[in-house]
Amino acid sequence: MTPTPLDQYPRMTTTRARLVAATQLGDGMALARWDNERDDIRDMRSDHHTLSVYLNGAGNCSRRLGDTTIASHPNTRLCLMPATVTSNWQVHGPITLLHLYFTDAHLRRQVEQVWDKDGRHINLDELDFADDPLLVPLFQTTLSQCDWQDPLDRLTVDSAVQTALLHTLRNYTQRDLPRLRPRGGLAPWQLKRVVDCIEHHLDQPLTLADLARQVDLSDYHFARMFKQSTGQAPHRYVMQRRLSRAREWLTNSSLSMTEIALRCGFSSASHFSNRFRAEMGRSPSTYRRARDIQP
Repeated sequence: MTPTPLDQYPRMTTTRARLVAATQLGDGMALARWDNERDDIRDMRSDHHTLSVYLNGAGNCSRRLGDTTIASHPNTRLCLMPATVTSNWQVHGPITLLHLYFTDAHLRRQVEQVWDKDGRHINLDELDFADDPLLVPLFQTTLSQCDWQDPLDRLTVDSAVQTALLHTLRNYTQRDLPRLRPRGGLAPWQLKRVVDCIEHHLDQPLTLADLARQVDLSDYHFARMFKQSTGQAPHRYVMQRRLSRAREWLTNSSLSMTEIALRCGFSSASHFSNRFRAEMGRSPSTYRRARDIQP
């Protein structure tokens, strides 16, 4: 059988939920979007953790704990289900969920790489229908609006998932982890190596791990140090460089929109046009016509 992004994360496959989209992330994590409407879920249990945010229908679900029913509310959209926890749910209306799947191994590596501490013995809290001013918007906007199959969005997804894991570790575990503070920026030689890598690979997919490996740093430390040095997060910097390269081709060449799109790392002319318009306020063709009518 062909492997799928959720092969190691089967928890929801025992329910009536419909898988809308899924993708495998770096380090073996996964994202999935599910729809459900009527379901009686009993004894759901797995060996992985699930961070879940309701995108729609937050008030249409409840959890049963013995004889107690924990009702959801439209304003409480976050659930955190640790591995090995058994849960029972009642879905009584349409819901859409965005799930991030990960394991203790992922958390352990984050603790060791980011805080330089022993990453063993991490106990996640259990959350039923909570609110979180960082995680809920992060899932509802950044992660839900990205195209998970688009290489251009991969840097954005990587950064968002990293933020979610670090926030979870600091706020929903028993570990006493200090607040993270930015450290100094990249050394000049490090910044030059990363920038050169970006410039030579604008037509190719780039991940946070790809860039961090250029200077032998963890993803977290690289992202923070890069921003200290440039004033921009890596995904924003790369997008700006792609668009800048596109403007050069629009101004100085007669290449077609499709050729420019592919040379700048966009999957199609329409994708390029949408991104260009969102950033520049006008389409690439309008930008090129303005060049042609200049005296």
